[in-house]
This record gives sequence, structure tokens and C-alpha cells, in this order.
Amino acid sequence: MTTSEDLFARAKRLIPGGVNSPVRAFRSVGGAPFFVESAQGATLTTADGKELIDFVCTWGPAIHGHNHPVIREAIAKALVNGTSFGTPNPYEVEMAELIAEMVPAIKKVRMCNSGTEATMSAIRLARGFTGRDKIIKFAGCYHGHSDSLLIKAGSGALTHGHPDSAGVPASFARETIVLPFNDRAAVEKAYAANPDAIAGIILEPYPANVGLIRPAEGYLRFLREITKQHESVLIFDEVMTGFRLAQGGVQEIEQITPDLTTLGKIIGGGLPVGAFGGRADIMDFLAPEGPVYQAGTLSGNPLAMAAGIAALKLLQIDGVYESLNTLGQKIQSALSEALTARGIAHQVPQKGSMWCTFFTDTPACDLVSAQTTDAELFGRFFRGCLDAGVYLPPSAFETCFISTAHEGAAIDRACDIMTGVIKKL
Repeated sequence: MTTSEDLFARAKRLIPGGVNSPVRAFRSVGGAPFFVESAQGATLTTADGKELIDFVCTWGPAIHGHNHPVIREAIAKALVNGTSFGTPNPYEVEMAELIAEMVPAIKKVRMCNSGTEATMSAIRLARGFTGRDKIIKFAGCYHGHSDSLLIKAGSGALTHGHPDSAGVPASFARETIVLPFNDRAAVEKAYAANPDAIAGIILEPYPANVGLIRPAEGYLRFLREITKQHESVLIFDEVMTGFRLAQGGVQEIEQITPDLTTLGKIIGGGLPVGAFGGRADIMDFLAPEGPVYQAGTLSGNPLAMAAGIAALKLLQIDGVYESLNTLGQKIQSALSEALTARGIAHQVPQKGSMWCTFFTDTPACDLVSAQTTDAELFGRFFRGCLDAGVYLPPSAFETCFISTAHEGAAIDRACDIMTGVIKKL
């Protein structure tokens, strides 16, 4: 049998760091990564034959668990007709109709191949539509690895201590205004200092790449109002939260209508995908209708579309989101009670099927407060859980995900393992 250790050694010879995404290297939590050979429901099976209850869920897409039979069947049916056409296909039309039905703010939508492509394209579109160059983003919000957005980012960039990536020209960075999240005055000052120069604001409405952070009461409404006032484009990056917290994402929960929305993860059913959409007048600035160019060889890929359509239709079943929230609350309660009993400072923010654990007394409201978490203690918690059979994101600054497949024995077993580890911290 080929072990994870063997595979990692081979990978390091040809793949930088032995991984194809930095956080997978386990650098911030210690040890070496494991390699997965198969996955079913809520469980991963490693190359070493170990079974793990999975709360990474491929970093969000697996809201129905792994290898769901309905999604697998949809892929198989599409596969019979081919893998890629390079032409329009019926699946992408059905996907567009389904997205528009579930997310009312999206009047038109363009498919692409990743969340990074979606946010990068949405930014270009906002700039082209307004004729302005500057973009406001928030410290700790991660919007993919495009140059103009990889500035004070969260997620893997934060974990690895390099939020400002080498290779990003200073001239690009100057067009990105980075502000603290939940700070109204900072946004007002930025607009005052840059009159008629800000194309838009992009944000994760619930930042989830620095752990899970909630917006202050009225903050999202404030951003909606100030962008309207200054004729800027409000972009909700719902690559992570879209279809995970509600059919219409955070914008449905908070009753905020952004101008553009970026999507990914769940809409591919586990296959590579991205999308961005919103107001028709803005979207019509895209080529071939308008002057803003955006393209992709595999955009609207029939296999990804078929998988994503199946995944979205499963989310239209009554009670899905209520069930996911119940599972999230169960984990939140179990962890909070165990940490309190152990006398460990903590915050366990949870919303629906998303949650994280901050080892700090300080409520996480922005990047600075999130960074007060005890990363060393998280590393011990992570390794204890992994050894006992629960896989959490290998970073103190990532959000955990729950799937419908966790209901029942998996969630009970996971809670027992995690609380047992806490007792030994």
C-alpha cells in the first residue's frame, strides 16, 4: 500500500511544497498532510486506510457530503454525451435559470471556472461599468488569488504569514483600499479621500476566511447605502456562503440587494466552477454585449453544470437548511460547554452549517480581533481531533463546514471526539 508519507515525498519532488494549495501543507498546525483515496458521505478514507469525519467538505462545496448518488448520477448522465464542447450547451442555460430563481438579485449571470475568476471578473466589470479604478476591500476578507485582491487577505495567505504576496506590483496595490471590517468611519473617510474614484466595494458579507465573523448590526445596510450614494458597485462575494446558508445566501438572510454577486463551490457539485451575476445593466457591459472582456475555455462545462444543478435542486427540498442549522447548533453547544468546563477562553461563532473556534476572550469582529486567538492551542486541538478521527481545517483562521451527511451517527461521534480532546488540552 502506498502511504501518505510516500505520496508526500513523491509530491515534494515535483510540486512546490508538495501541495497544490498552500494551506494543505499543514505548516501552521504541524505535521505532514494526509492523502485521501476516497470519500463517502461525511467520511474521508486516507491512503493509510484511516477514516476521518470531515468538516472541511472540500472547503465548502460538499454540502450534501461526498459522492452523493444524485450528483454522481447527474455527472454520469452528462458524461455519456462528452466532457467539454467549447460551445453553448443546455446545462448552462438551466444553471443560469436556477441561479436567477434562487438569488433574486441576480438578473443575469456569467459562468466561469473558479471563485477567483468570479471575483476577478466582477472587479473588472465594476471598474469598466463605472470608469473608475479604485476598489475597497476589507482586511482579512479573501477573494481569491488575483493580484488586485491578494492584499491583506485571509485564508491561506493569513495562515502562512504572507498576506501581501510577492509578485503583486505596487501599482496594483495602490488601486486597492484596504479597510478594517465593521468600521463605518473608515469607509466614509475612504470615500471622502477619493472623490469619484472608487469603482466599488467587495466583501464577504459574513467573512469566513479569517474564522467566521459576523457584521455588526446595520453594517451591511450602511455599505449598501453609501455605495448607492457614491454610485459605486456593491459586490457580495458569496463564493463560500452562497447556497450554503440559504437558497439566496447572506443577501437573503440580511435582506440586502448587492449590485453584483460572486459564486462558486456549491454550484459545481464538487467540480471546478465559478459564476458572477447581478444587475442586468451592469452585466450587459460584458463582451460580447459591452466593452469589458471576460472569457474561459471551459466556462459552463457540461459536467460541472450537471453536478451543480443536481446539488442546487437538492437544496430546494423543504427543511434542508433548518436541519443543517440544527447540526451547527449542536456542535456549537457541545464545544462551548466543553471549553467553559475546561476554563479555556473561547468564542465559537456559528451560522447555519458554518462554524469555527477562536481560542480567545475577544469577540471576533475584524481581522485584528480574530488574530487574538491562540494559534498554538488551536494546533493542539487540531492534532488531537485528527488523531482521534475528526478532520478540521488545518488553520486557526478557517471556517468549518457541515453537510447533510453529518446528520445522525457522524455528528454525535464528532462531538464526542472533539469534547474529549478539549478535556485533555
